[in-house]
Amino acid sequence: MSLKTTITRADILSMEEFVTVRKDKRAEVVAIKKNRRVGVGPFCTFYFENFATMWWQIHEMLFIEKGGEEQIKDELHAYAPLIPKGSELVCTFMIEVDDPVRRPAVLGQLTNVDQMVVLEFGSHKVKAVPEDDAERNREDGKTSSVHFLRFPFTAEQVAAFKAAGPRVLLAIEHPNYGHIAVMPENVRESLSADFA
Repeated sequence: MSLKTTITRADILSMEEFVTVRKDKRAEVVAIKKNRRVGVGPFCTFYFENFATMWWQIHEMLFIEKGGEEQIKDELHAYAPLIPKGSELVCTFMIEVDDPVRRPAVLGQLTNVDQMVVLEFGSHKVKAVPEDDAERNREDGKTSSVHFLRFPFTAEQVAAFKAAGPRVLLAIEHPNYGHIAVMPENVRESLSADFA
C-alpha cells in the first residue's frame, strides 16, 4: 500500500457510511495511536499523526457536530496539514495539567515551549518547527495547551531514524521544563512508516 500523504474530499465518507464502520474504525485507530504516543516529563504528551489518525479526527468531528458539507471544508483545512508528507514527522503536542487551579501557572511558565523540542538519534538532531496557523504564545508569557509540530528530516536523517536499533530521544529544552524521554521501539518503528 502506498503512503497516503494528503486527505481530500474524496476520502470523506457520508455520515451514513461512517456510522456503519465507526466501531471497527475506532478499534483500528486506537491500535494505531497506541504506537504513536510519547510522554515527556509530568505534563507533556506527543501524539504523532498520520493519514489514519487525521481521517478519524475529521470523521469524528463531522459525526459530533453534524455540520454537513460546509464543515467538511473546514475540517479538511484544519487537519489535512497534519498528515506527514513523506520526509517529516508531525505531531499534536499537548500540555496536560489535570488540576485546573495549577494549569494557568504551568502554562504561564512555558512560553515558546513549542520552539524548544528536538528529536535526537545517533549523531542527528531534528528540531521541531511549530505550525504557524495561529499564535500559541501570548504576550503575557502563557502558552497554549495544544501545539502542532513538524519535524523536517533530511534523507540522511530518515535513513538513520529508520535503521533498526537507534535510541531515539524526544527532548524538551525549555528552561522551565527540561525533560527527555526515550522513544519506545514500537513507536520508532511505527513512525518509520511515515517516511516515503
